[in-house]
Amino acid sequence: MNKKQLVNKIASTLNQSKADAERTFDTITQIILDCLKSDEPVKIAGFGTYKVAKRKARIGRNPRTGEQIQISASQKVKFLPAKSLKDMFNK
Repeated sequence: MNKKQLVNKIASTLNQSKADAERTFDTITQIILDCLKSDEPVKIAGFGTYKVAKRKARIGRNPRTGEQIQISASQKVKFLPAKSLKDMFNK
């Protein structure tokens, strides 16, 4: 499901216009992104947690040549599903 399909589903479920549903979706997305930018985890009960994971700088290997390369420190967004979500798919 892509954004357009999700917005259409929200609009039909809540009896809203597609424009209102898209504004609602964009607002929720922006709030989540703002929280993650300020290094604050977002916990949604029954669904899961979004948080920023920090990776330290490390030394890796180029798979073609085998030579060592320096991999710089980075951050990524991590999603940890809630127990109820995991259980739904692992019955």
